[in-house]
Amino acid sequence: MRLLYEGKAKRVYELDRDVLVLEFKDELTAFDGAKRDQAPMKGVYAAALSAFLFSYLDSNGVYTHFIEYDGDRRIKVLRLEMIPLEVIVRNYAYGSQLRRMPLLRPLKKLERPIVEFHYKSDELRDPLVLPEDILEAGILTESELRDIVSLSLRVNELLSSLFQKHNLRLIDLKLEFGRRDSKIVLGDELSGDTMRLLDEEGRHLDKEAYRRGASPTELVENYRKILEILNVKIAPMKIEKKVL
Repeated sequence: MRLLYEGKAKRVYELDRDVLVLEFKDELTAFDGAKRDQAPMKGVYAAALSAFLFSYLDSNGVYTHFIEYDGDRRIKVLRLEMIPLEVIVRNYAYGSQLRRMPLLRPLKKLERPIVEFHYKSDELRDPLVLPEDILEAGILTESELRDIVSLSLRVNELLSSLFQKHNLRLIDLKLEFGRRDSKIVLGDELSGDTMRLLDEEGRHLDKEAYRRGASPTELVENYRKILEILNVKIAPMKIEKKVL
């Protein structure tokens, strides 16, 4: 396989013209890379959870890029033309939302989920952008923008419901999308790196724990605990992709 890209959390390989392989790394970063550690098994747990959640979404009518999990740290995915946006869906007031709107109380449950967009740029630190900015810049069409908002809310609804059944609370999550045959498809990953998830005692099982001082070992144990709570087995998994 040919290495196409290496980021902070994953390596991306080209398997063929239609399929890529995402390899999840045992690396922890926070604060734009200022804090960095090795975390053995993190990549395995992140890959297993991503595979499980993508499969769950696919089975509930949300088309994703997921194809197959190798039972270790790699997943096969459809190649997408990735859109340079991070989509944040917020269920509770937290993080940067509190800095820009200090009238909100931390962890206040929002009346309805808020969908916000950030332009993907490490140099600019992923700035918040308005839907109007996205349309003016030609990143999305109006139809694509509506589709992404609708899909993001549906993903949030499905995952919130799934986690709630296991006494977990989804505070917010980050989604990324791409195009395939002119259709919008959910891509990237779904793991403790891309969502905030609290247990029954209000403890973070996600990367926020590391930002707050948890050791790499403690964070990896949190990621393992998510799999245990959801009864996710670290084993090969494959789904049959429907034609778009």
